[in-house]
Amino acid sequence: MLKIFASYYKPHKKLFILDMICAFLMAAIDLIFPMVTREFTENIIPDGDMRRLYIITVVMIGLFIIRSIFNYIVDYWGHVVGARMEYNMRKDLFSHLQTLPFSYFDNVRTGHIMSRIVNDLREISELAHHGPEDLFLSTVMLLGSFILMLTIDWRLTLIVFVFVPLMIFFALTKRKKMNTAFRNVRRKVANVNAQVENSISGIRVAKSFTNEEHEMYKFEIGNREFKDSREFAFKSMAEFFTGMNFLSNMLNLVVISFGGIFIYNGYMNIPDLVAFLLFVNYFMQPIRRLTQFTQQFQSGMAGFERFVEILSVKPNIVDSPNAKELMNIKGNIKFDNVTFSYNEDEKVLKGIDLEVKEGKTLALVGPSGGGKSTLCNLIPRFYEVNSGSISIDNIDIKDITIESLRKNIGFVQQDVFLFTGTIEDNILYGRPDASKEEIIEAAKSANIHDFILSLPDGYETYIGEKGIRLSGGQKQRISIARVFLKNPPILILDEATSALDNETEIKIQKALEELSEGRTTIVIAHRLSTIKNADEIVVLTDKGVVEQGNHDELLEMEGLYSKLYKSQFKGYMPDEVA
Repeated sequence: MLKIFASYYKPHKKLFILDMICAFLMAAIDLIFPMVTREFTENIIPDGDMRRLYIITVVMIGLFIIRSIFNYIVDYWGHVVGARMEYNMRKDLFSHLQTLPFSYFDNVRTGHIMSRIVNDLREISELAHHGPEDLFLSTVMLLGSFILMLTIDWRLTLIVFVFVPLMIFFALTKRKKMNTAFRNVRRKVANVNAQVENSISGIRVAKSFTNEEHEMYKFEIGNREFKDSREFAFKSMAEFFTGMNFLSNMLNLVVISFGGIFIYNGYMNIPDLVAFLLFVNYFMQPIRRLTQFTQQFQSGMAGFERFVEILSVKPNIVDSPNAKELMNIKGNIKFDNVTFSYNEDEKVLKGIDLEVKEGKTLALVGPSGGGKSTLCNLIPRFYEVNSGSISIDNIDIKDITIESLRKNIGFVQQDVFLFTGTIEDNILYGRPDASKEEIIEAAKSANIHDFILSLPDGYETYIGEKGIRLSGGQKQRISIARVFLKNPPILILDEATSALDNETEIKIQKALEELSEGRTTIVIAHRLSTIKNADEIVVLTDKGVVEQGNHDELLEMEGLYSKLYKSQFKGYMPDEVA
């Protein structure tokens, strides 16, 4: 873990070394001041040597100016090192998240991921800057103070350092309790983030069901747990700082008391005691730094462990060593004895054998839960088949690079997702390097161009989060324009019109027919009127493929398809669907 953490310093090692050198020189200047004070009070002032007083004063002014420069470098560039490391870590984490399969996001809440990307990495950044600096400075200050204090009076030095283990034991014990408390706070805030993200995303559903009080109740549970954990953390923090201040005061009292005894017995003089007290104050800084370092280390490493935990999740869908680019695609798709399950307990698809000829349209129909969407998600390898194979143009999709595979497949789904931004941004997502003319052509093909021009800002119209300012049909047509711009040879339409009104459906169906022309197309539909003209229709249930043929052939079979068709047009509901 530490080796991985240290690797993030490598690109910034020059700045890091500069930070450490400046920190060392700051500590050295700090250690000079008590000795100068001792010299002033012991020799210069009693001797009336004003010339030396002026010279040393000017020298100390110069040293303090230099120290200020070092302090600026440590505070600014030291934090810059931490910020750049945080940037690199966040970049690595986000990049890694892009490689993870759908199954990972099926099981991990978005709010928890966001908490790790933002909150955890911020604490790691603080550790990256302050951790090595605090540890280094503490070591220098402790050793330097100990050596210089020995030169003043070894007896009082030993008394002070006998006190040190007690302070360190107390600090580490209370810090551990405080760290545990604050770690619990981070877990609770991640839960609150997840709850807020979930509630805000579903705010319209909550309002439509007048369930605002229920959402408040769910939020109140997490919010109260967060409050209680914060209160306990602050209690632990108060115990720590109160105890440390008490021990610090006691140490000063011990030094003054024993110093007074030693002066009385002639072992040391008043200038020695003044210098000693200054050293004791400097000496307290590294103890505070060390205890602060233990907190930062535990907090930062706890966040770093969660960071590494995500990075250690290996994508189970990757390019094979000999994977090749999918080029000059015809679009012939074949399923050969495909079996798939989301978990080990229940198979969603069992022994599926299907073939979609190039340029043809295959429609998938059947009861909900039969695996239609799952089947389509297997083609671009959003999920990996458990057994069997899927091939395109007689090439197993596992032997095709994932990027080229997905570039050749266009998805239009019922649940459209539009990114926050403008209409143009969302259409352009289909092919980011497309020209303005190509965007307009895609919008025309999707029958949305005239609507866009009717808006005050046209293609630059801001559509709100997830396209909230648009109707369902408008969002759907923008998503279709996006696929037109992508221009893939394989098209998958997953209930793309089922949630729309009849007038909008007719417009979108026309756009989809134009989009499907000359492409291998797989359509999932519950409205059977939309797939009557498909080249082939497959009825898929939890038992697998139960019927296959064109519309007329399936009606003649008088099987499940016929019953489904009659249920939509004659009000009859078959047992298999009811």
